[in-house]
Amino acid sequence: MLNQTFGHAAFRGLQEAVIGEVLAGKSALAVLPTGGGKSLCYQIPSMALPGLGLVVSPLIALMADQVAGLRQMGVAAARLDSTASPAERRETWEAIEAGTLDLLYVSPEGLMQPSMLERLSQLRLALVAIDEAHCVSQWGHDFRPEYRTLGRLAELFPTTPRLAVTATADARTREDIRAELRLEGCLEFVDSFARPELILSAERKTGRGRNRVIELVQARRGRSGVVYSGSRDGADSLAAELAEAGVPALAYHAGLDKQVRADRLTRFLDADEAVMVATIAFGMGVDKPDVRYVIHADPPASIEAYWQEIGRAGRDGEPAEGITLYSSADLSWALRRIETRELADEVRMVQVRKARQLYAMLEGMGCRAAAVRRYFGEDQVEPCGQCDLCLEPPAAVDASLAAQKALSAVHRLNGRFGRGRVVDHLLGKTKEPTPFEAGLSTFGVGTEFSPAGWRDLIDQLLFEGLLREDPNDGRPLLALGDGEAVRAVYRGERKVGLRRAPEAHDPTTRSGRPRKSRGGVPLAVDAADMALFDALRAWRRQEAARQAVPPYVIFHDRTLAEMAEIKPRERSVLARIGGVGQGKLDRYGEAILAITANY
Repeated sequence: MLNQTFGHAAFRGLQEAVIGEVLAGKSALAVLPTGGGKSLCYQIPSMALPGLGLVVSPLIALMADQVAGLRQMGVAAARLDSTASPAERRETWEAIEAGTLDLLYVSPEGLMQPSMLERLSQLRLALVAIDEAHCVSQWGHDFRPEYRTLGRLAELFPTTPRLAVTATADARTREDIRAELRLEGCLEFVDSFARPELILSAERKTGRGRNRVIELVQARRGRSGVVYSGSRDGADSLAAELAEAGVPALAYHAGLDKQVRADRLTRFLDADEAVMVATIAFGMGVDKPDVRYVIHADPPASIEAYWQEIGRAGRDGEPAEGITLYSSADLSWALRRIETRELADEVRMVQVRKARQLYAMLEGMGCRAAAVRRYFGEDQVEPCGQCDLCLEPPAAVDASLAAQKALSAVHRLNGRFGRGRVVDHLLGKTKEPTPFEAGLSTFGVGTEFSPAGWRDLIDQLLFEGLLREDPNDGRPLLALGDGEAVRAVYRGERKVGLRRAPEAHDPTTRSGRPRKSRGGVPLAVDAADMALFDALRAWRRQEAARQAVPPYVIFHDRTLAEMAEIKPRERSVLARIGGVGQGKLDRYGEAILAITANY
């Protein structure tokens, strides 16, 4: 089935082990990285075992994408969701009851309706798969209360194997998934979180960071990308600014009309070059394999969210980039948001810790990919050798003495001022200081740093939790953070390092400073093969438009690139190319051979 239907010669990672467990009639939890082929772990058993394969998925867009892809390969798949017409629902149920459907995709809300459960209880189920299973955990990054009800499936279908799959779950989240879905005693498959095709980088924002986002996107012309924004208004305005700069950008968020979202998603999936500026409402609905970069204009909520959202790039295995812009103001906003949510104290503490861990990784001194993998529990992790911190290791100076001065100044000013005023105080430049302030031992004590240097240090102290910012109606005030940690700095028991990224001379620029933007990652197609590759993409675009499906549903760029390299002249040669299963060979073989015959 892997070869004939899906066109792959061998399983990847832990796929074979997971599939074997399900085929043996056993339930399991599988944590496989984004792009690691989680869907095959339930699609193949659904086709191989007698009965209907039931897949629980949180997003209509994700269900629609998988169903369209399966149908292209000749697999009998359907979905039942709120967008289905009465006629479509009737047709689907007729196929289910006739036993001609292999896979049915449903939402958790739709599945747990009494009428749905009643009808399904009359059927033979091959398996029940819970996709994006981290949504069941209150310790996870995308908790959805409706997922908690899925624990009842153990009682409703006691003899049916259940498979929970996700791409991002730390040890505590995995424990919660097992408990909530009643998978205790079942095997747990956790693959490496390595994504060697992803080139990671992060940089502090200047202001809101909008100009930098535009620079980064313009440097990647001709490639598809996703830009994540922290708000709906931010997505709208940033998409407009990119469009004004000549970038084919669209906004996507839950505040848009349903049909507008659907149309924009289709345009994004169909285009060879497209930029979607989105909130995380776009996250799990994206399965476009040729996304070459993901830019976070605003940081995500946690390392789990970061890895899932960055993982939307490079799903075809080709080189791709993940770039994150961040600031201490973003951290303060994230902490305030957690504080205002109705959460149990224990959950709130976990969410705060997750936010701080994300910013510690962004502001860190070591390999970014290795930091993420260690977060998920991997050991013996080697540096990736290609992220920004591996390529240009930042230097760090011991700023512990300066940190003592800044902390002492905030303490003596009684938390009554923002960072700008604290910096002026340290430099002795406060306009018309009161006698009380001028008499403090910290007034004018910080002339060794420039104002920008002090702001960098204050950022670092905020990242480390040594300082905190109180909102104060939009005019944040600095106050001391963790008391014990602050005392450790005072006593010299805790060191504070100020990160200074080395900056080399660039003779190609007027100022001599390095250019900010990098040019992106080219697709791995030789120049001699590019004409055939372009011809195949043009054919695919026309075929996709004729069928009203995304181009990659027909063939991924990686498959077209291999065709361009091999230039098959016979069906037997074409059949050996990755991604060409029997169904696609029968459907498209003659058309492809007609194109390759001309090159």
